[in-house]
Amino acid sequence: MTATERRERQRAERHQLIITAARELAEAEGWETVTTRRLADKVEYSQPVLYSHFANMEAIRDAVAIEGIGEMAELLREARLAAPEHESIRAVCTAYLEFAAAHPAAYQAMFSLPTNVKWASAETPAPLRAAFNEIVSAFGPINDRNTALAELIWGSLHGMAVLLRSGRIPQSAQEQRLDLLVTLFANAPA
Repeated sequence: MTATERRERQRAERHQLIITAARELAEAEGWETVTTRRLADKVEYSQPVLYSHFANMEAIRDAVAIEGIGEMAELLREARLAAPEHESIRAVCTAYLEFAAAHPAAYQAMFSLPTNVKWASAETPAPLRAAFNEIVSAFGPINDRNTALAELIWGSLHGMAVLLRSGRIPQSAQEQRLDLLVTLFANAPA
């Protein structure tokens, strides 16, 4: 390995370390506690080193969001492929809600906090497209109708995830809500 390759590998490892540390701090204590100073202390590098990787705290949070969406995309894909075709919508919805519950700070960075990540454009990062396409694919082939259904169910799932997390709707009725949601969307007219 050349010195240049080693430096590049170390830089990539440091980059990932910063993302991981930010996510861990946010999951443990909330995004409002994640500052460049605390993050620099956690990764044992100076703040200027953080800024050599990321322009600001928002860029770090965006990196956490993209990483989280990539993880979610994989979980949605696994759920969709493991389920019988007639149950793929429910499987994807369940995986979505489970991810949101298990990773609240990552989910918040992904879908609730301000971001510079481009959505629904040619500049949309691949992990975002992959996650959305998994929701679309639960409805069948990717086309305008299934894309619209995916947007609507995603909005519904997001609302459920946020309302559950904040305690505004009871966890005890989750299965009933999910049954109703899946039935509504699975039987949507063509």
